[in-house]
Amino acid sequence: MSPVYNKIILDNGLKIIAHRMPRMQSLSLGIWIKAGGRYENSANKGAAHFLEHLLFKGTKKYSCRQLKESIEGIGGSLNGFTSEELTCYLVKIPAIYSARALNLLSDMVINPTLPPLEIKKEKAVILEELKMYQDLPQSYVYELLDELLWPKQPLGLPIIGTIDSINRIGRKGLALFKEEYYTASNMVISAAGELDVRKLEDAVAKIFSRLPKKGDNIFLKVKEAQDGIRLKVFYKDTEQTHMALGFRGFKRDHPLRHALELLHIILGANMSSRLFNELREKRGLAYEIGTMVRRFYDTGAFLVHVGIDNRKVYNAIPLILKELNKTKDNLVSNDEFKRAKEFYIGQLKLGLEDTMEHMLWIGETTATLDRTYSLNEIITEVNSVKRDDIRQVARYLFKESNLNLSLIGPLKGAEAKIRKQLVLLVAQ
Repeated sequence: MSPVYNKIILDNGLKIIAHRMPRMQSLSLGIWIKAGGRYENSANKGAAHFLEHLLFKGTKKYSCRQLKESIEGIGGSLNGFTSEELTCYLVKIPAIYSARALNLLSDMVINPTLPPLEIKKEKAVILEELKMYQDLPQSYVYELLDELLWPKQPLGLPIIGTIDSINRIGRKGLALFKEEYYTASNMVISAAGELDVRKLEDAVAKIFSRLPKKGDNIFLKVKEAQDGIRLKVFYKDTEQTHMALGFRGFKRDHPLRHALELLHIILGANMSSRLFNELREKRGLAYEIGTMVRRFYDTGAFLVHVGIDNRKVYNAIPLILKELNKTKDNLVSNDEFKRAKEFYIGQLKLGLEDTMEHMLWIGETTATLDRTYSLNEIITEVNSVKRDDIRQVARYLFKESNLNLSLIGPLKGAEAKIRKQLVLLVAQ
């Protein structure tokens, strides 16, 4: 455990991780639950996300309006999110109101009323949210890609659920989901900012110690067998074609995770990256292009996302694959390597100046890895990465048996042509 952070584990298994930032005026607080899209099946898909919405609709102590006004009325913000492996409820407030924030968040998590009328209304809201994402090709293209990366598995299904699964979810199912997964041993309370660590620990223990201890929440491990290119072309009359190229990558704590991050920075994380320079700056093929790294307990993914002029899709694909293949064949330059490390470390330093970002940083790693890294530990690990490590990562990722491509645009009858193009390109 890093001496930078204070960690305590209650008798029922709940973990508290805190970081005092004495020059800050704010405090950010989060309650993390090991429950998300991966803990569901096709029948209850979307339950974790639905439940997250419902916890803002009122508790035994506070109405929906009181929850929002109590935080926003002091200049704070209240929010939540659901991911594949976690649900988080979070608040950022002036530090003097820390007790209020903890009382509100904890009551949401422990004592929601799940009113039937709100469930009915929120179901309609979530269905509209689902339709919104499907109407946004830059968003929906990732959903199509996930289906290719992890077909017929919870990780390949949308976190929000489907129209059928959302309509099936009722109050009983939500209450059972909460009872099963919202247990003390599967919770982490994280805090960063101006705080008294001992008072926070005592307050959390007083509120949460009565929660039962159960075993760890579990989900199905992914199946990653793939023997060739997977392609999905979705016809839509759009002004540009949206493309997501995906390669399954490394799990969250893989030894080469920092080399993967540096590869991401070199290829597409900023305006000086290779893909941005080659496709946008040199050729004007795209306005938006970049890369992304996704990490999970037992797998991960490296993505390239781009919005392309409809007339230039067939020009862009080979250029992208060419840039990816360069990192397999050649070591990155010393200058590029140094700049990538400085960008990685610099972005981390800048982010951790913010109490919210710091709370998210320590909360996520504690909830997923039961480990909290200090900034100095990360800097040491990043500085130990060698240029050949990046080439090893590229050789692992960028191969035909690991290539998945989804496109949305006015590409009627284009799937066979794109597949043929991909086969020829990867064979070179």
